[in-house]
Amino acid sequence: MEKIRRASHAGSWYSDNRNLLLPPSLHICMYVLSKKLAEELDEWLVAAGIPKSPDVRGVIAPHAGYSYSGRAAAFAFGNIEPSNISRVFLLGPSHHYYTPRCALSQATLYSTPVGDLPIDVEVIEELKATGKFEMMDHQVDEAEHSMEMHLPYLARVFHGYKVKAVPILVGALNAENEALFGRLLAKYVDDPTNFFSVSSDFCHWGSRFSYMHYDKKQGPIYKSIEALDRMGMDIIETGDADRFKKYLLETENTICGRHPISVFLHMLKNSSTKIKINFLRYEQSSQCKSTRDSSVSYASAAAKVEG
Repeated sequence: MEKIRRASHAGSWYSDNRNLLLPPSLHICMYVLSKKLAEELDEWLVAAGIPKSPDVRGVIAPHAGYSYSGRAAAFAFGNIEPSNISRVFLLGPSHHYYTPRCALSQATLYSTPVGDLPIDVEVIEELKATGKFEMMDHQVDEAEHSMEMHLPYLARVFHGYKVKAVPILVGALNAENEALFGRLLAKYVDDPTNFFSVSSDFCHWGSRFSYMHYDKKQGPIYKSIEALDRMGMDIIETGDADRFKKYLLETENTICGRHPISVFLHMLKNSSTKIKINFLRYEQSSQCKSTRDSSVSYASAAAKVEG
């Protein structure tokens, strides 16, 4: 029986144009409903000017509302050459539900206003059979935005191509479990028809986030935040999961996708395919100049096979 995960954040975190009040059962109307979002995504992809590459096997991209991070995300998703890919693994952090493990979706279809993504139920069952994953409650699935914010871009980039999704909610993993899930998922990296979409925003700065690290040597607060983020980005680019863990412990940088990124680093380390992560874009939601300000950082990266 089909179980659909609704695009629960459409109309608030990104456009779905529902004010047109057209019957959603008609395919032609769904196209009209999605027109504004499709145009937005296409505009950002063109503006990013990123050439598609069959060597890009994964991305790290933000997951905030599109008015904040939509443009930055295009620098990740613009890399995708869809013709050789048949499966996209989504790795997103859990914002509302606590688990010390990873959780798999029970849905059979992820819906978006610009096209739907069927779930690869066979791979979900394969992962479930390891006994290491838990199954995600459908309400938890629909409440979580970290993977949903990647879906419209993926649906748009893969429009006209057959592709299935494998959503994995990454919980509050300790270092041992990050390594364990990385080893478990590493075999999928060696299949060139698989792609990986890793969801993370970077520093959440300000009193509302209970994080106000400020290195005055860097100049204004926003420059200190950027220096802190870029230090982490540089370490991620080395592929060293242990160094990244050490950086997080020392700086306490509020990177919400730290666990998905760490699992991905362990996956790359344990695969036989040599893949290098490179960051292509960095932005902040606003420039913090005083302790009354707050901001969230967005960074986009591509994981590319080295020749």
